[in-house]
Amino acid sequence: MSYLVKAIRKLKPNSEFSFNNDDYSTIKWDVLEGEAPTQAQIDSAIEQIKADEITEAETKAQAKAALLERLGITADEAKLLLA
Repeated sequence: MSYLVKAIRKLKPNSEFSFNNDDYSTIKWDVLEGEAPTQAQIDSAIEQIKADEITEAETKAQAKAALLERLGITADEAKLLLA
């Protein structure tokens, strides 16, 4: 899912829309409650989504490392077990 779609879903979860080439200026709103989000609002939402994804990836990596440590195995050993 493109970041434009994610941002619009975050800002206007009940909206229905279409667009071309991830281009804000081509958004056609089929269903929209209230005002359409501005380019700046969408850009801000995209940055927040990207930051959230980084945080989530870091949290998962830390949890994985902690689990491997508790199990007393390396990542390579875990891959062998799961193969």
